[in-house]
Amino acid sequence: MVAQLVECVPNISEGRDIETINAIVDVVRSTPGCTVLGVEPDHDYNRTVITFAGEPSAVKEGAKALIGESISKLDMRTHSGEHPRMGVVDVCPFVPLSGISMGECAQLARDVVSELAETHPVPFYLYGEASTSGGRKLLSTLRKGQYEGLEARYSGGESPHNDETRWPDLGPREWSPTVAKSGAITVGARPILVAYNVNVNETDAFVSKMIGSIVRSSGRLLKSEQGGKIRSHGMLNHVQGMGVPLEEMGISQVSMNLLDVSECPLHLAYRTCQSLASDHGIDLCGSEIVGLVPLAAMLDAGRYFAPDAEDHDALVDAAVIGLGLNEHHSFEPMKHIIEWALASEVVE
Repeated sequence: MVAQLVECVPNISEGRDIETINAIVDVVRSTPGCTVLGVEPDHDYNRTVITFAGEPSAVKEGAKALIGESISKLDMRTHSGEHPRMGVVDVCPFVPLSGISMGECAQLARDVVSELAETHPVPFYLYGEASTSGGRKLLSTLRKGQYEGLEARYSGGESPHNDETRWPDLGPREWSPTVAKSGAITVGARPILVAYNVNVNETDAFVSKMIGSIVRSSGRLLKSEQGGKIRSHGMLNHVQGMGVPLEEMGISQVSMNLLDVSECPLHLAYRTCQSLASDHGIDLCGSEIVGLVPLAAMLDAGRYFAPDAEDHDALVDAAVIGLGLNEHHSFEPMKHIIEWALASEVVE
């Protein structure tokens, strides 16, 4: 058993070119001490979630290698996709798993940005527990305007950002061909987050977008014709969400980040979306966990769907069936549950 174990979950802005994705992931695989636990490309999002783990020094080197390779191989000038993004590595969080504090993970993020900025002239932002001010903590805040808004953001043009959030922590503050290619890269530290998408049986995402705005914690911003503003907060705690169409699959999704599954468990998110969709005569068609999920979250969902089940295998099976995790996607417990994946891959 390693003394310290940290997880890294970079999201790269490429989900269609498998050869390029593999080349980027291979630099992590070839980093001593890093174990790749998951690679999940999404065609409609044009985004791949990569999960790897190991001791802090190894994971730091793996993250640096992945970001460097992404800067080399990806080009934001030709990128399009349904998911918000700001650069070739849209986000790269460090997550403490065992024997390491959040503060230490935040320092890993700062070290990665500091060391990469010496050799790569691209904008780097720090977020989450590594952020340099309270206003810069949320990824969604830093990402306002997305990649398409960066040129105005760095050229003094109209931007949704104030002085606190406009500029990168390190790297250039002006638009250039290099920045146009890479976009901006965000690195940080956070607790375990579950990326959870609920599938909705519609093609245009009308109901999915409505559900996303109702369930997410931030809710909806309501404006009057005279310019007044008031916010109606959402139904679920510690949830980010939006509705998106998945043209390749012919369905839509309520795409969510469950920031604290003890406050908003998987089954609560799923059943809330199901209830709201049914109000409009629309059915769900399963759901999807992107990346890895804590065992406790699956057991909690299993107890909801099968209150009489006792052992972990039965509870996980009940969760998989109840949440429809195999309806449009493939959920393999030994690969997608953090503790089980680590037991089989990292700790021998």
